[in-house]
Amino acid sequence: MFDKILIANRGEIALRILRACKELGIATVAVHSTADADAMHVKLADESVCIGPAPATDSYLNIPALLAACEITGADAVHPGYGFLSENARFAEILESHNIHFIGPKAEHIRIMGDKIEAKRTALRLGIPCVPGSEGGVTEDAEALKIAGDIGYPVIVKAAAGGGGRGMKVARSESDLVNALQTARTEAKAAFGDDAVYLEKYLEKPRHIEIQVLGDGKGNAVHLGERDCSLQRRHQKVWEEATSPALNAEEREKIGTICAEAMQKLAYLGAGTIEFLYEDGNFYFIEMNTRIQVEHPVTEMITGIDLVNEQIRLAAGASLSFKQEDVRINGHAIECRINAEHPVTFRPSPGLIQYFHPPGGLGVRVDSAAYQGYRIPSYYDSLIGKLIVHGRTRNECLMRLRRALDEFVVEGIDSTLPLFRALVRNADVQNGQYDIHWLEKFLNSGGMDDKAS
Repeated sequence: MFDKILIANRGEIALRILRACKELGIATVAVHSTADADAMHVKLADESVCIGPAPATDSYLNIPALLAACEITGADAVHPGYGFLSENARFAEILESHNIHFIGPKAEHIRIMGDKIEAKRTALRLGIPCVPGSEGGVTEDAEALKIAGDIGYPVIVKAAAGGGGRGMKVARSESDLVNALQTARTEAKAAFGDDAVYLEKYLEKPRHIEIQVLGDGKGNAVHLGERDCSLQRRHQKVWEEATSPALNAEEREKIGTICAEAMQKLAYLGAGTIEFLYEDGNFYFIEMNTRIQVEHPVTEMITGIDLVNEQIRLAAGASLSFKQEDVRINGHAIECRINAEHPVTFRPSPGLIQYFHPPGGLGVRVDSAAYQGYRIPSYYDSLIGKLIVHGRTRNECLMRLRRALDEFVVEGIDSTLPLFRALVRNADVQNGQYDIHWLEKFLNSGGMDDKAS
């Protein structure tokens, strides 16, 4: 096992990793920018190192500064959390060259899955079902038009190196497609430094289903069921739940087994999430995230498995501590991402939290690094914290979530709490009748206009 882990992240995920380390008896090093000197994980870590000024490029993305912090403190491993350098294959290789363990997958797997085109090729080779589309990047408009004609409109153009909705454009006709290709390439070049794009069939009303996997790098891998992340705004997840209201036990086991067997063939190491669009009983691979997910707590709540603990153990060379038949799904869990944003305009709202009262009680978990008197910086994402609620049934979970949301108080800044209070009372959400476009339609129809507070 590792002696000391440097946590190369901030906010709630840094605190989450720190807690897992403490439970394993591992010393911790918190790194921070000048803007995060008062962060909770900095206060609780065994050691802390300032690695630069507020901008992430000068601190949390500053690889030489992180290496220096490892050398100064004697850290023998780095946990990257999510975002920042968590899916940077070069960072993993640099750490390895300095005899420092990267708590995550092998660099080759990060690189493969980080390229959307190569990821799709790999998924097909491993037997994972994919969306019909181009086999690789599309460089000529004529080629794109032929592919679209073969698979049928509408189609979606996606950036090969992208994510988060950037470089994605829907085309419903030939003229749409020509414009979409040009726009997507421009956006992709600006956002990722790579204008490569590819084409896929556009599904009209899919759900976003993702499968959590764990592998020990020795050919053993398991799945921990699915999460439904269909409630999204601008391709960003807002509300996640496990299990999905749309799947039955047979579908869950079928797609889970496909994913676990694929990871066994790949000899995958650590935690990963294989993401699909799901429509009319069919699953279509869209990407794989080779890191811990923001929404991992809902899986922990229904399985009782500590995913960060497992990440650390596996990176240290341990084998999986359980088999597939040992995984039991218990009840239902929902996560709401509470952001420092206006609940209607979604305008960022950094600033001082004057009053902070998280909810409690049976089945309620709050993953947050915020506290009363903490100032949300303007340099990073706007996440205040995650409210995760568990119940024996989905209905019990929804009722508990409703109570917890009403109990949650954040004052001094705007937050998206009113949005979730509206969602948990909405009939479509209560009945599980939503797809990836539902939330945008709800917001565009004025569903929140009279609910902001």
